[in-house]
Amino acid sequence: MRKNYELIRHDLLASGTITDITRTNSPITEVWANNDGFEWPGKDPDQRVNLIKYWADRTFVKTMGLRLVAGRDIDIRKYPTDSSAVLLTEMAVRQMGLSNPIGQVLRSDEGTWHVVGVIKDFVTGSLYNRVNPIVVQGPTSKTGTDAWFGTITFRLNPANNTSANISSLTGIFKRYNPNYPFEYFFVDYYDLWKLTGERHFGTLAALFAGMAILISCLGLFGLSAYMAESRLREVGVRKVLGASIMRLVTLLSKDFLVLVVIAFFIASPVAWWFMSKWLEDIPYHIDLSWWIFALTGLLSIVIAAGTVGFQAVQAALTNPVRVLRAD
Repeated sequence: MRKNYELIRHDLLASGTITDITRTNSPITEVWANNDGFEWPGKDPDQRVNLIKYWADRTFVKTMGLRLVAGRDIDIRKYPTDSSAVLLTEMAVRQMGLSNPIGQVLRSDEGTWHVVGVIKDFVTGSLYNRVNPIVVQGPTSKTGTDAWFGTITFRLNPANNTSANISSLTGIFKRYNPNYPFEYFFVDYYDLWKLTGERHFGTLAALFAGMAILISCLGLFGLSAYMAESRLREVGVRKVLGASIMRLVTLLSKDFLVLVVIAFFIASPVAWWFMSKWLEDIPYHIDLSWWIFALTGLLSIVIAAGTVGFQAVQAALTNPVRVLRAD
């Protein structure tokens, strides 16, 4: 694969299957290497910055869909000296204390590097991690890292159908590497796979919440049926005295709805506390807005009103003559 890479790259771009391609030591979704041995001018001797490391040959920023803040991307074809070039993320620049990072010289046990660009921070590895300082190094030949490229990343051409792109990719890779299957994954789906546990938890939570609502509605339905039956005489008398159906329904339903509202005000702070604690473990998460709880309360009232209202309307529509005659 390594000896045919340039041919593969040429065929992929010429076919219009992809728009950009780069080689790296690992997928951008994973962390396979790091180093805390970098030195730079003005560094505190006691300071150690642990940098996540990637190696790339060219068009890393464009292929990965990252944002270049300053400088340029690594491109060993256009700039042969980029074999010793590095890109730093904003977090790396801040932790290293570099006010003007472009052109700065870094040293490590692998050699001497020069900074050619700064890129926007991005999350890699676990989605539970905060942004870490990252360095992207050119493929220096001094340590043989040009042979460490185990991953090819490409950006599919959005003008083509995805299945057509995959079919073309498979054919090209099979042409140059017929003895091995073509294995690939999409970055967004891979990140989604990392959240499989949370997705299963959400499904189970929704399932048990639905069961709890159903059981509550059954209990509320039975209780409202008993209440309506026990108050039929009162309903009959009120109806004879001129009470409207709406007034009777309100009379029979309001006690239950008051209890639902009280339960909502008790449960909301508890739910907010538990959800806030759970979200604390996830660095980048949504904010718990007030409208989420307001909508939940409104739905609870609507469900309760529908359950109780059915029995209340039936009781209000009962012929008072039939009830009072029985007495």
